[in-house]
Amino acid sequence: LLASDRGPILEVIVSRMRYISSRTGSKVRIVGLSTALANAHDLGDWLGIEKEGLFNFRPSVRPVPLECHIQGFPGKFYCPRMMTMNKPTYAAIRTHSPNKPALVFVSSRRQTRLTALDLIAYAAADERPDGFVNMSDDEMAMCLSKVKDPALKHTLQFGIGLHHAGLTPEDREMCEELFAECKIQVLVTTSTLAWGVNLPAHLVVIKGTEYFDGKTKRYQDFPITDVLQMMGRAGRPQFDKSGCCVILVHEPKKTFYKKFLYEPFPVESSLADNLCDHFNAEIVSGTIKTKQDAVDYLTWTYFFRRLLKNPTYYNLDTIDSDNLNTYLSDLVENALELLEDARCISIDEEDDALEPLMLGRVASYYYLQYPSVALFAANIKHDSTLESLLQTLCGVAEYDELPVRHNEDKLNVDLAHVVADAGGFQVDARLAEDPHVKTSLLFQCHFLRLPLPLSDYYTDTKSVLDQ
Repeated sequence: LLASDRGPILEVIVSRMRYISSRTGSKVRIVGLSTALANAHDLGDWLGIEKEGLFNFRPSVRPVPLECHIQGFPGKFYCPRMMTMNKPTYAAIRTHSPNKPALVFVSSRRQTRLTALDLIAYAAADERPDGFVNMSDDEMAMCLSKVKDPALKHTLQFGIGLHHAGLTPEDREMCEELFAECKIQVLVTTSTLAWGVNLPAHLVVIKGTEYFDGKTKRYQDFPITDVLQMMGRAGRPQFDKSGCCVILVHEPKKTFYKKFLYEPFPVESSLADNLCDHFNAEIVSGTIKTKQDAVDYLTWTYFFRRLLKNPTYYNLDTIDSDNLNTYLSDLVENALELLEDARCISIDEEDDALEPLMLGRVASYYYLQYPSVALFAANIKHDSTLESLLQTLCGVAEYDELPVRHNEDKLNVDLAHVVADAGGFQVDARLAEDPHVKTSLLFQCHFLRLPLPLSDYYTDTKSVLDQ
């Protein structure tokens, strides 16, 4: 719920289930799992959980005891700081988990590769290059013959697996299988694994607590819930009697993590910033038919409960009925006006009835953001050229967060020349840092079958094609 992108989606799904349940009279059973919370009763109330069904334990309550070490690293710049963390990561594996499985969490696909290569180098310097391998040469050769990713093929030989969204499902499954069977001892992975696959490990190393946010073009801290989830992978019940976690952080944040990792914290809603797309989906499905339905629908959300308890967080002065009604009405009005301007819905001024339009249906069916279909409607004409179509496709909001990493603007300028020389379309070299320009270059390289300058660009190409 805390995640700004996934949180509102989860909130809307649960709110919708409860709203439909109340309208149809069909009961729905919801089981919620979370880390320790400061406002668990608000969540329970929203989920419709009675007092006897709500259990909220302290963060220290754990079936397997966890030993946690937090190390601070100086240095203003991200990449050099990540490099200085590689040796302590190797030392942590050798000290705390010399023979047991170890998970290393990093912030990006690129860091999985760079970290694994450094771990291999330190193992070789230790004169134990195959120290992380627990299978025969024949079995290893058979596994390597099935691997498609060249970086993974290289690191697996040394008993170190990689796991991120840029790998093929087959490569990921193989890594998971080999790690679960302890045939490889180390798995270097992005934070998404913490929420997805249940892989037990004795040691977890969290190498850095920041990630690059493509939208804001700067490094942001992981939500504390993500860090707790990564920590939770260490010392799994049924597999271990104890667990160990090593968190490597930027020196100024060391005190913050020492304090807040064991403090329950309140959960707030981020639905208010993402109302338009969710309203559009509900209007298309017929759940919301009038402006009043939209206001009523909001009262079923977790956002509404927190609005009453913590109004200042949501820029509301007081919660008297008039002020609250005005606030909710303005929120609904603004969201619906944006949808109407994007030609996703029509609003009947006489009775405030809401009707979905073709663009709104398209956005809902294909799970597109409403500005994207508005962009298509404005720019796609019967006589559009291939170049203008590509430009429109690359301009959608879904590509806002494609990462343009440090120094990649220079690579993008060089790639633009390569694309132009091969007969592709020109891009504005002055916008080489723009994720939409990078998207255009990746599409054109894919269509023209041109080589890419870095392996990161291949995983980015997979991302833009998947989108």
